[in-house]
Amino acid sequence: MSAITVGLDGSPESLAAADWAAREALQRDVPLSLVHAGDSLRPLYAPFTGFPTFDVTEVQRAWAADLLRETQSRLAASHPGLRITGRQVEEQVVPALLSAAAESELLVLGSRRLGSVAGFLVGSVALALVARAERPVVLVRAGAHAEDEHLPDAGDAGSVTTPYRDIVLGLDAEDPCDAVIEFAFETARRRAAGLRVVHGWNEPAANGYDDALDLGPAIEAAGEPRQGLDDVLRPWRDKYPGVEVRAQTAIGGADRHLVHASRDAALVVVGRKRRHAPLGGHIGPVTHAVLQHACAPVAVVPHD
Repeated sequence: MSAITVGLDGSPESLAAADWAAREALQRDVPLSLVHAGDSLRPLYAPFTGFPTFDVTEVQRAWAADLLRETQSRLAASHPGLRITGRQVEEQVVPALLSAAAESELLVLGSRRLGSVAGFLVGSVALALVARAERPVVLVRAGAHAEDEHLPDAGDAGSVTTPYRDIVLGLDAEDPCDAVIEFAFETARRRAAGLRVVHGWNEPAANGYDDALDLGPAIEAAGEPRQGLDDVLRPWRDKYPGVEVRAQTAIGGADRHLVHASRDAALVVVGRKRRHAPLGGHIGPVTHAVLQHACAPVAVVPHD
């Protein structure tokens, strides 16, 4: 049976990712796999003698085993019935997690929050995994809590019993991808959440003074992106009649509109086009900007 895999390194962001992954695993009714990966450290050698001062490898293994055991115990206590496994993989982090992700429905990673202006710190390991994984990857910031995914209660306090916030989907209506759209609709369906679809487009430039005064073409052009978006979404609305969809076309790059929408979202869903290049995968500029600045967890779905 497929599982949800989370990369665990003991950092606050990876622990928040484990919590998010546990909740998602329960919703999907699949097991949760905790994976600690990394090269074994070399022993430290005393000067002149050439003998190791102590076995760092064993210390690291023991620490990782404790981390996995404690995290598994904590998640099992807070999520009764969840099937959880933990394992250490002594190889480089990126290939180890890529291998684990290939057998999973989802790979979940932590992303450190730097602040409202600076956004997130998405390290080289996380970016490499997002760029190369064949399965969807979700990045979760440190300090994220379950109540952040829900609307506040009547007293404006955090709650896990209120309805979920919207799922936000970044969609290119001119080049839509079924895998990305289906992921967003399925996520909204499982949560009984609304789906907010954002499509950014660039307004046609005026050719001259006369064109700038003639607003007719611009008004006509403004309706085209919305019509195209509605056409793309129509079969998905029919397939998921229980999902309330709000479609938004916005002038300008989609990235800033998605970042703004993430403030009130449970999850932001974006796509990444697979590019089989010698130097590995590639993350588009919109997806990269959303990863760095979104306030909510971000799911990156690879597609052809």
